[in-house]
Amino acid sequence: MKKILGLDLGTTTLGIAQSDILGFVHGVETFRFPKNQYIVARQHILKLLEDLDINEIALGLPLHLSGQMSEMANNVIRFKDDLLAANPKLEISLVDERLSSVSAHDTISARGMNHDQRKQNVDKIAACVILDTYIRTKEFNHGK
Repeated sequence: MKKILGLDLGTTTLGIAQSDILGFVHGVETFRFPKNQYIVARQHILKLLEDLDINEIALGLPLHLSGQMSEMANNVIRFKDDLLAANPKLEISLVDERLSSVSAHDTISARGMNHDQRKQNVDKIAACVILDTYIRTKEFNHGK
């Protein structure tokens, strides 16, 4: 299995997770950038992909619970398109992240993190959930 990057994009933060060659998911960081300055986040990701020698991304798509597109979902799609324009060799899959934040908060609660630790880690953990969902779905569909 090849390494994959998982991303949870917000308006000022980018949760980043990475899988290893065995498919285990690890939180990398929560990258902070000025509000709506997605170019800063994009440049960070392009550098990280190069440093880690990764070309596959699972990018969280925040839909409304009804399944309808949200404003942030449109930002995510633009982010994906901008990444592909910068590097057409990337493989980027959108992953429904409707329940990733809930799962991240459950994980944080189970670990007994205080408020500041929660705030620092929720995006990174959500990226882990997104990436793990993507990998397990891919395995279920036999790599497709």
